[in-house]
Amino acid sequence: MRLKIALSVVALLLLIAAWFAFAWRWSYSEGERAGWVQKFSRKGWVCKTWEGEQALVSLPGTSTVEKFQFTVHDAATAEAINKVMGKRVNLHYEEKVGLPGSCFGETRYFVTGVTAADEISLTPGVVVPVPPASAASH
Repeated sequence: MRLKIALSVVALLLLIAAWFAFAWRWSYSEGERAGWVQKFSRKGWVCKTWEGEQALVSLPGTSTVEKFQFTVHDAATAEAINKVMGKRVNLHYEEKVGLPGSCFGETRYFVTGVTAADEISLTPGVVVPVPPASAASH
């Protein structure tokens, strides 16, 4: 009887571990978000994660600002985001579903890459190029 209970507990723990491994590696969706990172900090009591907020680019003339809440686990990605604070950026993210608790992050959107945007879109099809930093200082 004890052996059956022990085997059941081990099997349950293995199933839970398999679920976490699957949910961590599999992405429900992935994509890009464009805007300005306006908040980014390392948070957590026990499990420290980088949590951020990006104001998304909206169409001219609209007063509503959509915010994209995201989490970063990779230190190199967090450092890259800190370097482009205040600039228009594209964040590449993966949406993870099925990760319980806050140790994985406060959101289900995990940013895996960041690139500074080279142009600002005024309306669909109309863009203003942003000069490189070296050309802007002359």
